[in-house]
Amino acid sequence: MNKSFRWLFFLLGIMVFSSGIALTINMQHLGIHPWDVLNVAMFEKVGFTIGSWNIIISMILIVVCLILDRRYIKVGTFFNAILVGSFVDFYHWTGILPTATDTWLDIMFILIGIGIMGFGGGMYNAAGVGSGPRDGFMLALSDKLGAPIGRVRIITECSVLVIGLIIGGPVFIFTFVFTFIQSPIFQATYLKLGDFVLKVEYNQHKKRNKKHAS
Repeated sequence: MNKSFRWLFFLLGIMVFSSGIALTINMQHLGIHPWDVLNVAMFEKVGFTIGSWNIIISMILIVVCLILDRRYIKVGTFFNAILVGSFVDFYHWTGILPTATDTWLDIMFILIGIGIMGFGGGMYNAAGVGSGPRDGFMLALSDKLGAPIGRVRIITECSVLVIGLIIGGPVFIFTFVFTFIQSPIFQATYLKLGDFVLKVEYNQHKKRNKKHAS
C-alpha cells in the first residue's frame, strides 16, 4: 500500500483527535479526561502550555514503554506524542473552537468533543503506523504484569486522575463518564475505518498489478 495514504490518514486522525481534546479542555469546568486533568494541572502549577505537558508526559511514557516492551513503539508513536500536543496548543492559540458559556450549551460541546476524540482516536489507529504513547504504555504494562488490559487501563487512569486531582486539576462529572462515551465510538470507528484502509490497500494493489500486466 502507498505509505503516503496511511500517513495522511494518520495525520487527519491526529488533527481530529486533538480538536476533540482542545474542545473538552475548553469545557473543563464540567470535567475532562484523566490524562488531560494531569496536563491541565501541570500547566496551572508549573507553566508551559497544556500541549507541552501532553508532549512531555507522552515522551516519558515512550521511554518507560521502550524499557518494558518496545514492540508497541513505532515511528507513528513518536509523531503522535509531538503532534497531538502541538495541535492542542494550535487550536487553543487560534481560538477557533467554542469556549465555555456557562449554559447548557457547554454540555453539548463537551459531548461533541468526547465524540470527536473517539472518532479521531479510531481514525489514527486505523492507519496502522503506531498507537499512541498512552495506549502503548498500558499494553506494555499489561503484558509485563500478565494482567487484563481493561484492568490495567482502569488502574492507570485512576492513578493519573488522583495525581491530577491532588495537584489541582479540573475533575467533575464528565471525568467519570468519558470512557463510557469515548470507547464505543473509538471501537466502532477503528473497525470501520480499519476495513476502509484495507480496502484502499487492496484496490491500489490491484491497480499496480494491472499496470504491470499491461
